[in-house]
Amino acid sequence: MTQTGTAAPLLQIRDATMAFGGGFLSSQPPLVALDSFSLDLHESPAQITTIAGESGSGKTTLANLVLGFVTPTQGQILYKGIDIAQMDRRQRMTYRQEVQAIFQDPYEVFNPFFRIQHTFNLVMRHFALAQDKAERRELIEDALNVVGLRGDEILEKYPHQLSGGQRQRVMVARAYLLRPRLIVADEPVSAVDASLRAMILDIMLRLRDEHGISFLYITHDLSTAYQIGDNMIVLFQGITAETGDTGRIIENPQHPYVQELINSIPVPDPKVKWDTDIRLPAEETMRMQDGEGTPRGCRFYPRCPHGMDVCLEKQPPLIAVEGDHAVACYLYEDEVEERVKRV
Repeated sequence: MTQTGTAAPLLQIRDATMAFGGGFLSSQPPLVALDSFSLDLHESPAQITTIAGESGSGKTTLANLVLGFVTPTQGQILYKGIDIAQMDRRQRMTYRQEVQAIFQDPYEVFNPFFRIQHTFNLVMRHFALAQDKAERRELIEDALNVVGLRGDEILEKYPHQLSGGQRQRVMVARAYLLRPRLIVADEPVSAVDASLRAMILDIMLRLRDEHGISFLYITHDLSTAYQIGDNMIVLFQGITAETGDTGRIIENPQHPYVQELINSIPVPDPKVKWDTDIRLPAEETMRMQDGEGTPRGCRFYPRCPHGMDVCLEKQPPLIAVEGDHAVACYLYEDEVEERVKRV
């Protein structure tokens, strides 16, 4: 269903939930990988929205949902107002062209038996991007130039003959070739060294600023999120813990989990000893659904220094603390009520 009135967001996620396991033949309740996740991402201005969190927080599940690899257990994902699960063949082809992906390990995407040229030729043929060989080569060269590569240096090589940084930049060029409106970048710089990391992040910024391409930047690295993110959503065990402006969240985190996450970043001081002890409570119990299919309580309760009785009753909703900055924590409920009374 297409929205009327004002233009629909480029991407809209409405209460998307993804649960695995459970069912009639299982003795265990379903495990909720992503719980009631919502997001509005507008086409203009182009933005980099960071999805941050630890391993297992639901980041990759979210990426797979947006890319259409899996269907949410509940909720909807809409592109320009159309539910991607209900798209016809033509609409799905447009979606495949306008929403591209960059993955953590590009080597897994390449077919090792074909040269790099083959990767671009497949895209050209599938989406009919060029009329002849000359136009095809021009488009490929243009895409490679955007990421700092040249066709005569890499197109005739096999994937194993390229460095990790070159392979990753080839995948960025392949995505750019389709002139997408949105790129889902799942840990795109975690497998490259610091210099190449800076180069790829700079490419992402230029694609945003010069070509109007938005990004869902999925990462566990808060330093890179701080460098390039416009907005940030921090996930914890499938729930949105905190959302808002990237700089505001990192410089002044509100949720106890996000505070713990920021404080865990090592201080670059040889006089400060790092605490390397790992303390992990049994967290997955907070992630299971009950017999009625509803998760109970705050997922962070076993690790939270501020745990209250209400935290065990139900997952706290997102509470607006300032502007677009919102936190899923009952600590801020009274503060918001006092602010309303003063108004």
